[in-house]
Amino acid sequence: MTPRLSSSAESALRKLRIFNSAGVLLSETVWKHPGGRLIGMSWSDDQTLISIVQDGTIYRYNIHAELIQPNVTMGKECFEQNVVECVFWGNGVVCLTEGGQLFCISDFKTMKPYKLADVPGLTEDDMLQPTCLAVREPQYTMSGNVEVLVAVGDEIFVVDEDEAQTIRFDEPSGEDSEVQNDDYGNLIGPVQKMIVSPNGKFLTLFTHDGRIVVVGMESKQIAIDYSCESALPPQQMAWCGMDSVLLYWDEDLMMVGPLGDPVHYFYDEPVILIPECDGVRILSNTSLEFLQRVPDSTESIFKIGSTSPAALLYDALDHFDRRSAKLLTPVVLISRLINAHSHLLALRISEYLGMNKEVVIMHWRVAKITASPSTPDAHLLEILLDKLQLCRGISYAAVATHADNCGRRKLAAMLVEHEPRSTKQVPLLLSIGEEDTALVKATESGDTDLVYLVIFHIWQKRPPLEFFAMIQGRVLARDLFVAYSRCHKQEFLKDFFLSTGQIHEVAFLLWKESWDMGKNPMASKGSPLHGPRIKLIEKASNLFSQTKEHTFESKAAEEHAKLLRIQHELEASTKQAIFVDSSINDTIRTCIVLRNNRAAAKVKSEFKVSDKRWYWLKTFALATIKDWEALEKFSKEKRPPTDLVERGEAYARIGMAKEAADAAAQANDGGELLERFRKTFSQNAIFDTLKMPFQGVS
Repeated sequence: MTPRLSSSAESALRKLRIFNSAGVLLSETVWKHPGGRLIGMSWSDDQTLISIVQDGTIYRYNIHAELIQPNVTMGKECFEQNVVECVFWGNGVVCLTEGGQLFCISDFKTMKPYKLADVPGLTEDDMLQPTCLAVREPQYTMSGNVEVLVAVGDEIFVVDEDEAQTIRFDEPSGEDSEVQNDDYGNLIGPVQKMIVSPNGKFLTLFTHDGRIVVVGMESKQIAIDYSCESALPPQQMAWCGMDSVLLYWDEDLMMVGPLGDPVHYFYDEPVILIPECDGVRILSNTSLEFLQRVPDSTESIFKIGSTSPAALLYDALDHFDRRSAKLLTPVVLISRLINAHSHLLALRISEYLGMNKEVVIMHWRVAKITASPSTPDAHLLEILLDKLQLCRGISYAAVATHADNCGRRKLAAMLVEHEPRSTKQVPLLLSIGEEDTALVKATESGDTDLVYLVIFHIWQKRPPLEFFAMIQGRVLARDLFVAYSRCHKQEFLKDFFLSTGQIHEVAFLLWKESWDMGKNPMASKGSPLHGPRIKLIEKASNLFSQTKEHTFESKAAEEHAKLLRIQHELEASTKQAIFVDSSINDTIRTCIVLRNNRAAAKVKSEFKVSDKRWYWLKTFALATIKDWEALEKFSKEKRPPTDLVERGEAYARIGMAKEAADAAAQANDGGELLERFRKTFSQNAIFDTLKMPFQGVS
């Protein structure tokens, strides 16, 4: 829609008229607002017409030319200083006053104006005035707020609500640039007009000396530097899409492309440029035109000598429209013949040209199966095999799939038997309900992935007992199922072992479950979870006892449960979580270290610990805590049941030769230990002092 403010000769009143893009008048109203001349007007995102007059008053209209109340003002400063220029964007506006101050409304829905930072020099020097303004929309800035670009003298400032900064541009990026200066921004000079690209990435400048300069907003590098024929600033300047710029003087419209190449258009009447995302609408008193740079995709099609896929496709369309048989290749010919069910002719041509016959044969089998609903399966199979054997490596599974889709499941099962590749055969057997055959084929192939595929399929389809019966007799399938279930489905695995009479395997699972329960971080030492653990172990012991081959495991599980119960009681009585899951030896030593001799004696008695081990554990524990008094007392209670050979070796290790000799002489080992000691001590300097004791013994 296009708003237009005009004067009527009949009534001498100014009118606001609103037209659509086809030039049809939609609505009109008399313009009779105070506040000075109209500075600018634009449509907002929600198609509200925003009009700003000289004193900063904002008048809003809908598309029916109806005034929207209330009116809004840009503020007291704008009223006092007068607005001289305004720049709109999608849903906001920036106004410049005669005093050089900038005011902004960032959202027409809220209509709250606020002041931007002062540009250095403007408010102090009345003679210094901006030459042009441009706006970078909030969605393209780092801060998320609108940025106003103000050209003052030789400098360009970026202004937001907090500060105003000067922009400096780098030298041109081309290697052959004649300009080599670290401060290229100073060479641009005063800017007469500037606009920001629709995506906020580039800034176009028209300089005082008639140059079009395009710079990157982020990189600050010069992308285009083109000298125009005249230094007179254009009346209008607009981006045409994302990669070209339009400049308009009286009767002359010039487009500058990405390589600096200009194109001129001439008009006999004034025009207005309305930028769009992919081009520019050119509005005059008599017409509305749309101008855009030829897209690269279109150029790739119509460029002379282009061999791009798009150009080839367009050329093929042209031949098709002219009924030419030129991009019609043998492949296309074969496709047309088989679609017309001329399979024999297509087969002969394929053989003559040495082409692959599989396409023809596969299409023929589809048509044959579809067209033979009353032919017996056995007879139709013979016909299909006779032709399918003409082509090696053809997929029988694909033929069987089509037969199954046509409701010929028996024929599909017969065809799939001829498929040599298990990877294609097994999934098809499953899809047609032949699970038993699929399991046989998968296990025969030895491919564990295929076996697992069948197992999981049957697992979901069949009842548990039926599933167990199917895999029990097939070793590979059974072993793979057990291996998977041990990690992921232990409860289901228990059912399998029970159904097959493997009670001991269930017991092992229960025992392992008890250990896993103990490793649970929630089951800290002394936790109530030890009760269920003990019950699991006792249940495992009971199951082990039902088989003659696992008497040892039954006894071990029983003692394990008994030990856990005692350890749990010890932790409860001592209030120290240091007993559970330790060994019998460690339990006894820990009791002695804690001076709980009665508990240690109970463990010794419950598990029938031998006197020899008992003496060793108690001696070790008392020595660990350096309780020498208790150790001496314990040594006098009863002579330890030490073996004479062990006693002699112990004396020898601590250098007590006489005692070692006495023990060796009493040992019933045929003098072997005594002879070994004789050789050991004969190399020692004190042998002479020990010679007589050894001789006496001998």
